[in-house]
Amino acid sequence: MTHNPNFSSGPCSKRPEWNLAALNDSAIGRSHRSALGKEKLKKAITESKEILGVPDTYLLGIMPGSDTGAFEAALWSLLGPKGVTVLVWESFSEGWATDVAKQLKLNPTIRRADYGKIPDLTTIDWSDDVVFVANGTTSGVKLPHWDWIPDDREGLTLCDGTSAVFAMPVDWTKIDVLTYSWQKCLGGEAAHGILILSPRAAERIESYDPPWPLPKIFRMKKSGKLNRAIFEGDTINTPSMLCVEDYLDALAWARKNGLANLFERSRANLAVIEEWTARTDWIDFLAESKNIRSNTSVCLKIVNEKFEALSDDNKLKFIKDISAVMSREELAHDISSYKDAPPGFRFWCGPTIEPRAISRALEGLEKIYCDKIRTL
Repeated sequence: MTHNPNFSSGPCSKRPEWNLAALNDSAIGRSHRSALGKEKLKKAITESKEILGVPDTYLLGIMPGSDTGAFEAALWSLLGPKGVTVLVWESFSEGWATDVAKQLKLNPTIRRADYGKIPDLTTIDWSDDVVFVANGTTSGVKLPHWDWIPDDREGLTLCDGTSAVFAMPVDWTKIDVLTYSWQKCLGGEAAHGILILSPRAAERIESYDPPWPLPKIFRMKKSGKLNRAIFEGDTINTPSMLCVEDYLDALAWARKNGLANLFERSRANLAVIEEWTARTDWIDFLAESKNIRSNTSVCLKIVNEKFEALSDDNKLKFIKDISAVMSREELAHDISSYKDAPPGFRFWCGPTIEPRAISRALEGLEKIYCDKIRTL
């Protein structure tokens, strides 16, 4: 296989051996409301539920605006009748907290943790609706398990699962709302999101009308009831049938491999980095403990006195200079840490990545770093 230097955390690397021929059967140029278009959208929904093991009583629909659009639709449609707690430990969860507080003005309880850490999951008031991410894409910190969510919770759980689904287990008994984008763990094309609703979440939508205006792309009710046609493939706005075809190809690859094997592929990529960091004295994980270490968005920090003595701007320049050389030499593209995260490196290690690609990139990173650090 040709070396793959693509480590972007979104859009993520395509599946191994992907090529444009995978899109030959797309319904491009056809209406998404045609029999063919509806068939493909329905297949994407059915296949997603089956592969992920989503319960039959749950609803899964395709939404506009990637994971962000799907999660915003959930926030704006569901929150309000109860208190809200938002768990924050990286930039996207910070964004959800900002929207709940400043846009919806719901005065949420916000429990924050610094990058590399996770909030205390044992002291949550479960009379609230609770908003959180399954995996911090910009911090490399994931939930350690699902046991912290009680089965008899009063509030709803709203989980942004975009860099976790297809790479980490999900306990659906703990989920009322979950969103993801197929551009992440399956490497599909961007701009479409998936929204999954439990029966409790569906009942909330039917029984509650938010006091604020809802943009059309967030509206999931019709004649006072949940518009269940959305979850049969009748999308709110026009989807790209080319992107849908690409997702169907990714789902076929996922089904062929099996969900458990997708988890293992991602963990194998993390294992390569774990072995390297264990023998490399200038690098470490941003996540402070192994049990919260992400196996998809792996975030690394430099631990070197010369580097730590630099100003923030010079730290960023140091990282960007190394990343630019890595990209120019086709060793690894897009590995600088997220703009709001501490300066460092971020490697996407989801199931579409191969361990040998990680190994080659890390060998190059070590050489380029050693050359660069000598200049300080």
